[in-house]
Amino acid sequence: MGMGRSLEQALASGQSVITVEITPPLGADPSRALAAAESLRDRVQAFNVTDGSRAVMRMSSLAMCRLLQERGLEPVLQLGCRDRNRIALQGDLLGAHALGIRNVLCLTGDPVRAGTQPEARSVFDLESVRLLQQVQALNDGIAPTGKPLVDGAAALFAGAAADPQSGSWSGLKSRTRRKAQAGARFIQTQMVMDAEALRRFCGEIAGPLGVPVLAGVFLLKSAKNASFINRVVPGVHIPQELIDRLAAASDPRQEGIEIAAEQVRAYSAIASGVHLMAVKAEESLVEVLDLAGLPQVVAQV
Repeated sequence: MGMGRSLEQALASGQSVITVEITPPLGADPSRALAAAESLRDRVQAFNVTDGSRAVMRMSSLAMCRLLQERGLEPVLQLGCRDRNRIALQGDLLGAHALGIRNVLCLTGDPVRAGTQPEARSVFDLESVRLLQQVQALNDGIAPTGKPLVDGAAALFAGAAADPQSGSWSGLKSRTRRKAQAGARFIQTQMVMDAEALRRFCGEIAGPLGVPVLAGVFLLKSAKNASFINRVVPGVHIPQELIDRLAAASDPRQEGIEIAAEQVRAYSAIASGVHLMAVKAEESLVEVLDLAGLPQVVAQV
């Protein structure tokens, strides 16, 4: 089978790794999201499927990951704590493993008030560190009762999120350390707009912990799009100079692609790789990778 191990192997090998965010469909037909992934088949190592991101309803991440897996595309299951209690999270982790999905990004989850159904109930029975500990326990073959898992241990490759541009350096340091101690084997960052912040995060925090970092690159479509993101996405700060560049461009879409390509080149030299995000514009990512001069990756296993 061999599927699902290549992200772990690629990060261990030291080659520059590229992952891309896939937003599941808003509806019952997965064909559009699958086509977006398919267009990047030979260009990226893994496809990171969001889980109710920004508290907006989408098809389940687990189902989407399985559909990618069936097509020979390596998925990363994002799993948030907002919508499920620990029993549901434990069940999904074991189910993911049984379906051949090995990579899981453990997230606390965006608050419900950020989304389209603010009246929904939040759960937050666990948060990301305790979810990582739970993955570790299942990997160790230990049931929640403390007794052995009679039907076999999991072998999941767990990751966690971090924001290198966090306002609190000491908070970022202690939380990243706690995530690494809880079993995070890789870090995927929020969108990074400051290469120096990324360099410091990799050099002073993640590096000493021995945890590889995938630096977030977000494809900006226009000045208006960038300003909107600054306003609505918590903790994001897109610098005014980039907004001005997009505003002055005769072709903002192309300018956005050039900015993203510059970031891919710069961050690939600092971190273990990059994580590309392009909401509703995945087809532009091929252009970003071409412009950044990144070759095709080793064929999917």
